[in-house]
Amino acid sequence: MALNDEYYAVIEAGGTKFNCAIVNKAKKVVEQVRVPTDMPEKTLQACVDFFQAQRDAGYHFKQMGIGSFGPLDLNPASDTYGFITRTPKPHWSYVSIAPYFAEALKCDVVIDTDVNAAALAESRWGAAQGTEVCVYITVGTGVGGGVVIHGKPLHGLVHPEIGHLMVIPPEGVEGVCPFHGNCVEGLASGTSLGKIWGQPSETLPDEHPAWDKLTDVLAQLCHNLLVGLSAERIVFGGGVMQKQGIIERIIDKTQASLNDYVVLPPKVAFSDIICLPGLGTQSGVLGALALLDQ
Repeated sequence: MALNDEYYAVIEAGGTKFNCAIVNKAKKVVEQVRVPTDMPEKTLQACVDFFQAQRDAGYHFKQMGIGSFGPLDLNPASDTYGFITRTPKPHWSYVSIAPYFAEALKCDVVIDTDVNAAALAESRWGAAQGTEVCVYITVGTGVGGGVVIHGKPLHGLVHPEIGHLMVIPPEGVEGVCPFHGNCVEGLASGTSLGKIWGQPSETLPDEHPAWDKLTDVLAQLCHNLLVGLSAERIVFGGGVMQKQGIIERIIDKTQASLNDYVVLPPKVAFSDIICLPGLGTQSGVLGALALLDQ
């Protein structure tokens, strides 16, 4: 599939907001709105209203790309293909996403996880260009991970659920994931930080011990991704990662954890491998577009 039409509808569907946009084939966002992730019916209808208004304004599209939070049913043979499956997000389990928009807007829809989409965009146009194995991690409302290998998003039994990899909890901290307790998401997401420390993560001061514990968890994650997938790039996005100095601490702790076991290629440092998005805050939106260009 190639980008031959003039305009495309894209959605970065997250646990906090649905970022809806009209994008042209030159990857320019021409119209955009952020819809709060509320009850499913209210949220999805608000997105449909936006896209219908864009058509009325002359931005005609025939295709929509969606990068969505999950878990998702991505088996095309399934009766619930394009549905969210069992998610910790209240009220959103077993909600139709791709079929809903395809019917409401009479367009073709391609869907993948938001993190697989972002990984694809970063590998095409961002920080992971030229790599064969790229991982994109978002640390926000939840923790998710997408993997692109040889230019294609990774799918298997379901799709990567990197946020639910089990790790050793830092001393004095207990994970709060309702499914797994001490998984990465249960220890490091913005939602989990708020529950663990009794206040919203964005209000935690720089000197708060939460940040040191967080980087312990994310360094363990990087260790596992480097030895498990031989990742050439691990790109960290999401609201929590906007905290100053976090990425540098993750890099240092990952290097210490690996203890010289992984030998890097010449002129490659851990700071080259573990990084922030090259596309800034647009990885998700452009990832939804990248799904249409495969």
